Amino acid sequence: MKNLDYTMVIWKETEGYVSKCPELGVASAGDTISEAVKNLKEAVELYLENAEILGLMEDVEESLTAKEKFTSHAEITL
Repeated sequence: MKNLDYTMVIWKETEGYVSKCPELGVASAGDTISEAVKNLKEAVELYLENAEILGLMEDVEESLTAKEKFTSHAEITL
């Protein structure tokens, strides 16, 4: 069994928190940060279970086993 490592991005919205895994494009939400984290973990697990069933793990595995990951923040004025 391989260890899979994914990124969580969480932000506050008007009502609750949104959580997203950018490697997979999976998102969830919750009323609190901890709930948003818990819900995203569940969503990622379900996504990966389905990817395994459909034979798509090879397509997502590289991004989840990469040793170097970088995140950044940028701002734009419109």
